[in-house]
Amino acid sequence: MDLTLAGKVALVTGGSRGIGLAIAARFAEAGAQVMLTSRREEGLSQAAAALAGRPGTVDWRVANAGDPDQAQATVAATVERFGTIDVLVNNAATNPYFGPMIDIDVSRADKTVQVNQTAILTWTQAAWRAALRDRGGSVLNMASIGAMTVEPGIGWYNVTKAAVVHTTRQLAAELGPRVRVNAIAPGLVRTQMARALWEAHEAAVAKRLPLGRIGEPDDIASAALFLVSDAARWITGHTLVVDGGAMVTPSGGT
Repeated sequence: MDLTLAGKVALVTGGSRGIGLAIAARFAEAGAQVMLTSRREEGLSQAAAALAGRPGTVDWRVANAGDPDQAQATVAATVERFGTIDVLVNNAATNPYFGPMIDIDVSRADKTVQVNQTAILTWTQAAWRAALRDRGGSVLNMASIGAMTVEPGIGWYNVTKAAVVHTTRQLAAELGPRVRVNAIAPGLVRTQMARALWEAHEAAVAKRLPLGRIGEPDDIASAALFLVSDAARWITGHTLVVDGGAMVTPSGGT
């Protein structure tokens, strides 16, 4: 399979840690020029330093994924820095509320939609208008297996991720054949954002999974590299589940 990204330019939101950083590392190793973006300068600077020495050049820019003006500015800065954009990874997400969905306040509900759902559209619009419309390329959105299940605590987060799945399908239909649009639905991955879901009972969670462990960010990054590469050139509108078998685990099983 052709998994090289040599000569390609990738923009990764939420790229300073976790899954976003792992994706950026895989892309840089495959030869891509990578622009990282997230809200905090210190994290971005450290991430870029950690990726130094790979074949692809890595740069960074501070931006709030939920701000459409900052999306436009970051896309413009990426084109100015690297000449174009070939790959957009909409990875940034937030989950400011944990508890029954019926009790969530409107402010936190709106923030979750803004970052997890609306940002998929605004960043894709900006990249489309700046480069992808003329050049073609690939968009990869980060969904979640929560989009396909019902679970306590993160119900509203999962609603926004279900919207990501459908947004992916709609954009794939609209932007083909020039641009492919796909998504990944990770299961439980060892990230800071998901710490509350795995840290206290990792062994028990891992025991229930057919593959016997929770995920690592690089498990998702490997799938991301495949989906944006030419090896996946006839795949669009698809959400790839990468979950260690969680979706085939019998409910209540041990």
